[in-house]
Amino acid sequence: MSRRVIAAFVFATMFLVPSTVALAIDLANPAFAPSGELTSIPIGHMEFCRSRPLECVRNPVMVPAVALDQVLWSELLGINARYNAEVRPVSDDDLYQVAEFWTYPNRAGDCEDYVLAKRRALLDAGWPASTLLIAVVRQASGEGHAVLMVRTDRGDLVLDNQDSKILTWSETPYFYIKRQSQADAGQWVDLQDNRSTIVAQSADAAVGATQP
Repeated sequence: MSRRVIAAFVFATMFLVPSTVALAIDLANPAFAPSGELTSIPIGHMEFCRSRPLECVRNPVMVPAVALDQVLWSELLGINARYNAEVRPVSDDDLYQVAEFWTYPNRAGDCEDYVLAKRRALLDAGWPASTLLIAVVRQASGEGHAVLMVRTDRGDLVLDNQDSKILTWSETPYFYIKRQSQADAGQWVDLQDNRSTIVAQSADAAVGATQP
């Protein structure tokens, strides 16, 4: 069994014991994005699941979060940097002549393709599927975007093709709309993002920067 799987298992067992140890991970902490009810599935992901049903199934083991250490942190950094460097950003319109098409990138792709590639690389490295969550966000410009939200004991970390840094979700300038369910990779839940003032301020700054 790999070191990362052992770490995830140890973390998961903490939640099975009714003791103060389990309170060490506070999901009400701002570093964790609060989720709500089941919601609609993005059309691109729905079509992806139709073509690859085995990648959109209920997670047999629901690991709440990965216990992050230096090795796993380095792995996150490496995978994020690798795909940000290897994949050329191109829209679905230009690549496939459709508005929305989620797939694994072949040297080029849009934001969802980066996310799928990073998620697959982390799954191959042994990370639990329940901690690797595709999230849909709105940028300060109003445009939609997708990122990979990785649930760790340090918070929900965001792997983004537009930023080489890995930040907690609450440190990013995006407004979070929804993400995959931790229990089922084929279902999505609402995200309750109360930081709309931050996004609004970012939008104002972006508009101001374009004015003489």
